[in-house]
Amino acid sequence: MPSNPRAIAYAMVVTAAICFIVNAGVSRVVLRAGVDPATLTTLRVTGAVLVLVCWAVLLKPAALRPPTGRRLLLVTVMGVIGVAGLQWTYFVAIDRLPVGLALLLEHTAPVLVALYVRVVRRESVRPRAWAALGLALLGLAMVAQVWQGFVLDGLGVLGGLGAAVCFATYFLLGESGVSDEDPLTVVLWSFVVAVLLMNLVSPLTRLDTGLITEQTALLGSLASWSAPVWALLVWVVVLGTVIPFALELYALQTLPATAVVVVAMLEPVGVTVLGWAWFGESLSWVQQLGAAGVIVGIVLAQTARRQPVTEPPPLG
Repeated sequence: MPSNPRAIAYAMVVTAAICFIVNAGVSRVVLRAGVDPATLTTLRVTGAVLVLVCWAVLLKPAALRPPTGRRLLLVTVMGVIGVAGLQWTYFVAIDRLPVGLALLLEHTAPVLVALYVRVVRRESVRPRAWAALGLALLGLAMVAQVWQGFVLDGLGVLGGLGAAVCFATYFLLGESGVSDEDPLTVVLWSFVVAVLLMNLVSPLTRLDTGLITEQTALLGSLASWSAPVWALLVWVVVLGTVIPFALELYALQTLPATAVVVVAMLEPVGVTVLGWAWFGESLSWVQQLGAAGVIVGIVLAQTARRQPVTEPPPLG
């Protein structure tokens, strides 16, 4: 019986989401081992570029040719905001907040996109956009327990919201035309820009090389286990970045981008479960209800546009 291409594509997206979910936990262990968020961002994007260059050399040499003109500008902005900015703020958030909440804040990006196109571009959106915005804001207020003086780490919340802004920018840049290019070219050169920026901001020479060979406890329920920091960094680059990103890239050849992003909503839900099982994190029933409201708001926002968004593959 012939394979179902759509079923295979959905399996790719689910597998990518699982990789990103586990990567949130592995990244937290690396951060707690002593690697700061900026340096981890530099390591992640630099390692990813090395793998992507090898991929291009072996399978698609044309991707090594840099884009020019307007596409170069778009890829540059995507690299600065949609790759480097997103990864940095993401690491800040998961280091200082419950990992599920950090991912939830990042994935409010579709709500920001719907709000932007209505208010700034004055495009028509379905009424559900306002329901999405209201649910997301109410849910976030419940999760943060604002009536108790905002119990969450302020810098962590700023990191999560910054990640949402970067993710929303990534959506909008894709809609502006970057996604018309070959996907591997877009991914490769966006990461190259991010590497150049991050090595200026936080060069790899800042990394304590002695730390790489040290063993570090895996924290939480896995605290009795340990692993070398270098092995965890390899996980972050290969299984936490390149492989899931490639899976989503190939899934987009069969599925619309909006379907991929909706399935990617497994990430904040899965990371919340991971935070409970691995790190012993828990939310009160009010916070759980608020998180559910945010998720519903995000799903509503995904379908609020009257014209489908043709964003590039999401970055976890």
